[in-house]
Amino acid sequence: MLQASKVPQSLLPGESENYQRIAAAIAFIRQHRAEHPSLTTVADHIGLSEHHFQRLFTQWAGISPKRFLQYLTVEAAKSNIARTNNLLDLSIDLGLSGPGRLHDLFVSIEAMSPGEFKSGADGLEIRYGVHATLFENVVIAATARGICSLQFWEGTRDAAQNWLALLWPKATLVEDFTVTQRLCDRIFNPVATQPAKPLTLLIKGTNFQLQVWRALLQIPPGGLTTYQTVAQLIDRPKAVRAVGTAIGKNPIGYLIPCHRVIRASGELGGYRWGGDRKSAILAWEAAQAAADA
Repeated sequence: MLQASKVPQSLLPGESENYQRIAAAIAFIRQHRAEHPSLTTVADHIGLSEHHFQRLFTQWAGISPKRFLQYLTVEAAKSNIARTNNLLDLSIDLGLSGPGRLHDLFVSIEAMSPGEFKSGADGLEIRYGVHATLFENVVIAATARGICSLQFWEGTRDAAQNWLALLWPKATLVEDFTVTQRLCDRIFNPVATQPAKPLTLLIKGTNFQLQVWRALLQIPPGGLTTYQTVAQLIDRPKAVRAVGTAIGKNPIGYLIPCHRVIRASGELGGYRWGGDRKSAILAWEAAQAAADA
């Protein structure tokens, strides 16, 4: 069942356009990081002047392109893994749930019941919207019980509606830009929003997947860990491959921070929403964590 409410026509403000330029620069930096490309070289590649590129990049990321390049090196990633894993070990030893959550944003996971899962969410009302963020557009879908989907999105609003209808075939879908914009602001711009009750995520998955997704919430902002460490967090040290599969099926992008899991070698590994976006999010979070420190 599909319903709609009035939403603004434009879903791609300047921030998203800037992300396109930044993403192109990130892709170029990642591809040529061994050569340590100069500021001029990267600016020329994306068709901007050196001054304009430096200003745009620093405005978007909060750090200079040179500093960003440092965050993309394998050595930096390995060092970050070691620090994060030490924090996770300490929190486990102390019996704590984890060293931190998304800044002041607390997140809890509620599992959908088997009956709700089997019925295709019959009788459930889902409000959704497509919104621009620092990392391009997202689709946010939420019920009265919590957010049920958050996906980075490159398609149209109609395509988002059709995709949600496949996921939740018997739910009532209501396009509600106002409700989902408030959620988007809390998630991607928490400093500018007033503290509120914790965000709840309503998700469907196997018991194993839920264990993995809950473990991901323990990874602190600006931190990195490995698939092996996540397997250890859920007391399944030999299930590294299965952990990787569960991470790849994460239904709530960004809030369940699967982007913070990389290979033990320091390489970023895969990401369902693209390697360049993963690099952008990780470097942006590292810059925010450094500023907070």
